[in-house]
Amino acid sequence: MWIGFSKPWSPRSGRSSRRCYIRCLGSVIGSAIYHRKLKSMKLDRTDIKILHILQQNGRMTNVELAEVVNLSPSPCLMRVKKLQSEGYIEGYTAQINVAKLGQALLVFTEVTLKNHRQTDFARFLAAIEKVEQLIECHVISGGYDYLLKFVTTGIGEYQEIMERLIELDVGIDKYFSYVVLKSPIRRAQLPLTKLFQP
Repeated sequence: MWIGFSKPWSPRSGRSSRRCYIRCLGSVIGSAIYHRKLKSMKLDRTDIKILHILQQNGRMTNVELAEVVNLSPSPCLMRVKKLQSEGYIEGYTAQINVAKLGQALLVFTEVTLKNHRQTDFARFLAAIEKVEQLIECHVISGGYDYLLKFVTTGIGEYQEIMERLIELDVGIDKYFSYVVLKSPIRRAQLPLTKLFQP
């Protein structure tokens, strides 16, 4: 990587050019080392607290957030931007009360594939990724391969989805469906301060 030069330095370029080249090269190497260290930085308690609070209220202003985590606004904003740039914060979304919109059916589905080659898993995942009613997919250890979570308008729509997947021959050997009757406990936030304590 050459900075400020149209061609690499050579002995014929002179001492001043050589010094400039060394300074530029040192700057590039120093910058690379800094960014590598930055990416490998571990989060402290304040970072975890910021994440914990933002997942509860993503619309909180920076001033409000800074007050809660005992920082001044500027350092707080820098931390949030760092958490965003390094992928700890993937985005901000609204939590929708589906019951207010109308009737919806929540179904968990255990799926076992006929074969377990890499191509079989890839083909199955490629097919279910296109199903908009699928909101979660987990690879599971134990007696089956996948645990899927669907939200549909009713049992009829869910059955149509599964029949379509069977007809597409995406490698499903068997599946078991569990219709959710009631969800007495539902949490959208993770207990970050309990899970991660630097």
